[in-house]
Amino acid sequence: MAVNGSAKQVEHQVSDLDLKVNLSETLKEIPPPETLTFGQTMTDHMLISTFHPSTGWSDPEIKSYGPLSLDPASSCFQYSTNVFEGMKAYIGPDGKPRLFRPTLNMARMTRSAGRVALPPFDTDELLKLIKKLVQLESRWIPRTKGYSLYVRPTIIGSRATLSVGPSDHAILYVICSPTGPYFRTGHKPVSLLAVDEHVRSWPGGTGGYKLALNYAPTLMPQQLAAKLGYDQCLWLLGEDKRVTEVGAMNFFVVVKRDDGDLDVITPPLDGTILPGVTRDSTLALVAAHPSRTVLPNLPASTKLYAREHQLTMHELAELAQQDRLLEAFGVGTAAVVAGVGRIGFQGKDINLPPHESGLGPIGRALYDRIVDIQEGKFEWEGWSVVCDLE
Repeated sequence: MAVNGSAKQVEHQVSDLDLKVNLSETLKEIPPPETLTFGQTMTDHMLISTFHPSTGWSDPEIKSYGPLSLDPASSCFQYSTNVFEGMKAYIGPDGKPRLFRPTLNMARMTRSAGRVALPPFDTDELLKLIKKLVQLESRWIPRTKGYSLYVRPTIIGSRATLSVGPSDHAILYVICSPTGPYFRTGHKPVSLLAVDEHVRSWPGGTGGYKLALNYAPTLMPQQLAAKLGYDQCLWLLGEDKRVTEVGAMNFFVVVKRDDGDLDVITPPLDGTILPGVTRDSTLALVAAHPSRTVLPNLPASTKLYAREHQLTMHELAELAQQDRLLEAFGVGTAAVVAGVGRIGFQGKDINLPPHESGLGPIGRALYDRIVDIQEGKFEWEGWSVVCDLE
């Protein structure tokens, strides 16, 4: 423990070298993949470590999945000091479990934890621990295409006081859940209600971080959208009605250019947009077509341009009237790519061109390529990381 003046600087970090493993005596029965609903079924074990200001992080432990014991005054309950990540594990052709671009999740998690003043942790060590948990729970990873093991790293403030202040106590834990397609209807396009009277995020706020407090305020508008016959909300911001995100996903459109090529556009990371892993992957794959790779079922003659550009609802409506708005879709860890069929705005619907598979050719190509990379069937840039024990 280092001492700087009178303040003690805790150096003890989460480390896979200190891992304790206490296996469940009785393992659960694994349900058939087709019965899985997102986030409903949990695996046998969880990973956990606790932070104390005088000792740092405790030795991490893999133990039976079960409830936590927390003081009712804990800051996670009172002041929403909660951070989480969403990751997925797959079984590759070699039979080994693998994660998709996990270092991006770790980097985002540490940024998010810092935004709500939670204790720092070693992301390299946490990733090693997650790999060990995934290895242990690999029997839970469905082998069916489009299915995976959802991995939820979480850190919560556990400081037991009603006074407002940074939480100097915390719990870091990781749970896993086998899951199928996020939307049970498959690739049926979703309908969106453009919402501007309620905002998901704002300049200088927390929209660019993966915090639990960003999600709760979206639930009531989502209910209102459902009553009007829409599946999800398209979140707008400002008097010019700028598009930000769709539901809990990043938003993309495909626009026909004057020269006949295609722009694939998403709003820029201005602090109101979550820097999604699938968003980053989508932009990279679009930029690579066709010079470095040809996306599935797209001719090399189809030129794509990845663009981060502000979009307004009025601009989208005008593009649709000009027959230049070819596709719209949301991207995220849970759904990967979800096509959009219509957008309700000011009492009218903007209808996207219908596609037999529910996804347009660009959305379908991106979905197929990303899933193939995730499952280790297509090697690309080291994005699919095998969970080898080190």
